[in-house]
Amino acid sequence: MKLNSKLKVLTVFSLIFVFGCKTQKNDNAVQKPNVLLLYMDDLRPELGCYGKTKIHSPNIDALAAKGIQFNNAYCNVPVCGASRASMLTGMLPTKNRFLDFDTFVQKETPNITTLPMLFKQNGYTTVSDGKVYHHLDDHMGDWDILWRPYAFDKNDRGLAPTDYWQSLWKDYQLPENRLEYKNTDTGPAFENAIVNDSVYIDGLTANKVIRDLKKLKKSGKPFFLAAGFISTHLPFNSPQRFSDMYDRKDIKQPYNNYIPKNAPKISISNWPEMRAYSNIPKQGQVSDALAIDLIHSYYATVSYVDVLIGNIVNSLEKLHLDKNTIVVLVSDHGYNLQEHTQWAKFTNYNTSTQVPLIIYNPKSLHKGIKTNALTELVDIYPTLAELCNFKLPENQIEGKSLVPVLKNPSLKGKEHILIKKGNGFTLKTPNYSYTEFINSKDNTLITSMLYDHQIDKDENNNVVDDPKYKEVVSVLNNILHNNYDKNIIGE
Repeated sequence: MKLNSKLKVLTVFSLIFVFGCKTQKNDNAVQKPNVLLLYMDDLRPELGCYGKTKIHSPNIDALAAKGIQFNNAYCNVPVCGASRASMLTGMLPTKNRFLDFDTFVQKETPNITTLPMLFKQNGYTTVSDGKVYHHLDDHMGDWDILWRPYAFDKNDRGLAPTDYWQSLWKDYQLPENRLEYKNTDTGPAFENAIVNDSVYIDGLTANKVIRDLKKLKKSGKPFFLAAGFISTHLPFNSPQRFSDMYDRKDIKQPYNNYIPKNAPKISISNWPEMRAYSNIPKQGQVSDALAIDLIHSYYATVSYVDVLIGNIVNSLEKLHLDKNTIVVLVSDHGYNLQEHTQWAKFTNYNTSTQVPLIIYNPKSLHKGIKTNALTELVDIYPTLAELCNFKLPENQIEGKSLVPVLKNPSLKGKEHILIKKGNGFTLKTPNYSYTEFINSKDNTLITSMLYDHQIDKDENNNVVDDPKYKEVVSVLNNILHNNYDKNIIGE
């Protein structure tokens, strides 16, 4: 071969090599981040990373140590169905929208773009494993893969997947409890069976998430995977080994197991959700022994889910997906464990509304940082959209991106947020929680309450009528009605 020919060949190969390297470099530069949403049910921010010492949560604590932890994150509705609808649409509740557990997004907001649909429209594979929307058949088109344990299995009762799921989700494993559930559609409020971690529904969900991560890794497409866990929801069912982590004598009832001073009667829930379980009295308080059993079993479920979260995060790392996957851990709302005589959620009190929120962004310069920025769940939609460089749908999103806080965790966050439960409208600020209970017929004030979170975060003393807070009440009342009037009156 002549020299000129050799030079031409070398030049061509050089161009191919250079062009190929540039192409690869550009592909890496525009590689879309994946998103893993770890969606908890009824999880309080009572975790080691939040400075609490009772519950064993080393895996969630480890995730917080890699990401940014929000110490003042709140749901917008302390009810699972409505809260999930609000978060996944980025829209606030109103007088007539997102009211209770039975909320259907596709019925109440039919012409909007949900968070998973936004990802799907942007070329992502979307996966729903476990409980994400409250209802299995709500916005089914959002997902390329839609799965809940057992729901799509063939059954001898001719039930559709949604109805079949509703008939078995309480997931008792002890024979006597299974029989009671089958015959009465109820059972005890907790169970600790001697079974492997993979037996209960959340164990099945975690294993499915890990299998999906392996498949998604091979596909090469970016993904949005939402994994919903239910163990921390009644009934508090978990393998016995997690109950054995706790010494019963160390389990205590809350010190403020009393109605707050000057609290309006309307603010105190009768916890009907828990009373539906067969070992719970239909009226009055539970016994001290039963209260300890319930708290103990709740703690066990948190530790159970914590191990499952650890398995998922470890798999993410082994698959080398952690370098390009944003992880969000959040709960749909808080939970009462007998604070102010109350169990479950469904109240405007801080124990019902405050949630854990941890965001791990592999591209962030901040690791293991805690921020006190005031945050609400409607902020998650625009946050993920900005991190993934998506254009937001017009005239829909009522949250605000947390990306500035992720870049500078010392920011104060929002001046105020809205929380709604029934006819109770709460304005939460960094310093106060102000609630008005409003007559739904004529929009007149029934009663109100104010808690000073600077000195009373546990909300033991309603100071709304204290003369010292007259100006504070006036200011908060004005903000509530000027900024959220359409939410109160309805459209």
